[in-house]
Amino acid sequence: MFKLWSKRSLTCVILTAVVAGGLLVRPSAAEDKTTPSAASQADETKAGRERRMAWWHEAKFGLFIHWGIYSIPAGEWKGQQIGGIGEWIMHNARIPVAEYEQLAKQFNPVKFNAEEWVKLAKDAGMKYIVITSKHHDGFAMFASKASRYNIVDATPFKRDVLKELAAACRKHGIRLGFYYSQAQDWHHPGGANNFWDKEMKRVSMEQYIREKAGPQVKELLTNYGELAILWWDTPADMTPQRAEMFLPLLKLQPNIITNNRLGGGYEGDFGTPEQRIPAKGKSGYDWETCMTMNNTWGFKTRDQNWKSTDDLIRNLVDIVSKGGNFLLNVGPTAEGVIPQPSVERLREMGKWLKVNGVSIYGTTANPLGDLPWGRCTAKAGDKDKGTPDKLYLHVFGWPKGKLAVPGVNKKVAKAYLLADAQRKALTVNQEEGNLLIDVPAKAPDKCDSVVVLELTD
Repeated sequence: MFKLWSKRSLTCVILTAVVAGGLLVRPSAAEDKTTPSAASQADETKAGRERRMAWWHEAKFGLFIHWGIYSIPAGEWKGQQIGGIGEWIMHNARIPVAEYEQLAKQFNPVKFNAEEWVKLAKDAGMKYIVITSKHHDGFAMFASKASRYNIVDATPFKRDVLKELAAACRKHGIRLGFYYSQAQDWHHPGGANNFWDKEMKRVSMEQYIREKAGPQVKELLTNYGELAILWWDTPADMTPQRAEMFLPLLKLQPNIITNNRLGGGYEGDFGTPEQRIPAKGKSGYDWETCMTMNNTWGFKTRDQNWKSTDDLIRNLVDIVSKGGNFLLNVGPTAEGVIPQPSVERLREMGKWLKVNGVSIYGTTANPLGDLPWGRCTAKAGDKDKGTPDKLYLHVFGWPKGKLAVPGVNKKVAKAYLLADAQRKALTVNQEEGNLLIDVPAKAPDKCDSVVVLELTD
C-alpha cells in the first residue's frame, strides 16, 4: 500500500513515483471520475455493468489481508526498528534482493487456517475478502510457474494459501478477490522502484510484464475458480501500452471487478481512497475506502495503535452513508495468525451488524444532507411486495427526549428502533421543518443506535 492521499506532494519524485515509505499515484483519479472498466467488454451496456456490480453494491463491507514474508521481520531489520509500514521494509531498509529473499526459507506459517479466517470474516459481517497475492517485494503467496519465488517452491510451508482460501470462501459463501502489485516488484530486475540494489542488472518493464507479472495474473485468473475482484496497486511507470498488456487476461474472468490502480489511464470500476473517508459522496460514483485497524498494513510487532471498535463501526456507517464500501485490513503474523486485537474488533463489529446489518447492506447514500447527530442510509421499497421506502437514522449522539430530523419530504408511516424486536412505534411530529421523534432516555447502543423511518407518499 502507499501513504495517505492527503499527505502527497507532487514533486519531481513523481517521475519514479516513490516517496519514503509509500508511492504516489495520480491523486485525483479515484475522486474525479470513473471510466469503463478495463475488465468490461467495450460494448457493455449500463444494465450489464449494473448486473456485474450488483453484489458489490449490496456487500458494503470486506476484509483486506496483507500477508507475506515481510511478516517475519515485522518492522525490524538487523536489530533496528525500521520506519514506515510493515510490508515496505525491504524498500525502507534498502535491503538487497539476495538478503531479503532469504526470508522465504524461514516462512513456515503452520498456524494458518483458511477456514478460521473466512469464518472470522463472515462472523464480522463481511461479504468479501481481498488478499495480497504478490506485494511489491515480489514474493508470490501462491504456486506460480512464472517465478519460483513463491510460497510453494521457496518456503518449507509448500502450501498454496490462495487455493485454500478459495475453497473456504466457496464453502461459506464469501466472495474472493486478489490484490496484485503489477508494476512494483523489487525482486525482479524489470519491476518498478528497486533503485537501491546496485547488484541488480536492470531490464525493461516490458520484459518483467512478459516474464512474470502477465503470466502470474493469468495464473490467478485461471487456477482459483471464479474471482470477484482484481485489486491492482501502485501504477508506477505504467504507460497505457504497459497497462494494455494486462487487459486481454481480464477476459478470463468476464464478471470480475477491478479498481482504479492499474495505471495507464484505466480507471476500472471503483475508486480507492486510502486511509480516509471522502468528505462527501458522489452520485453514480463507485468507491471503496481501504483502511488499517492500526497504522500498518503488513504485520509490525510494535504497532499497537489500534482504532477502537466504536470508531471502526462509525467509519463503516460514515462510508456507507456516502455511497461507498469499506475494505478493512488485517495483517497476519509469520505463523499465520490474525492478531488478537484485530480478531476482537471484527467480532464486536459482527455483533453490531447482526442487529443493524439491514441498515448497511444494500442501502444507498444519505438523501437528507448533513445531520448533527450522526448519519443516514436509505433503502427503496418494493411496491409489488408491499415494502415501504426506509430511512435508517444512525444516531451517534443520542438526544434528550426528541430526535430532530431535517429534510424528510415524505410522510412517515412508522418509526421504531431497529434494535427493538417488537418494533414498537415511536411518536413522530412535524415542527418547523423538522421531524421530531420521541426517543427513549437511554440509547440502545452507545456507539450507533438506529432509528427506522418507514415512508409513504
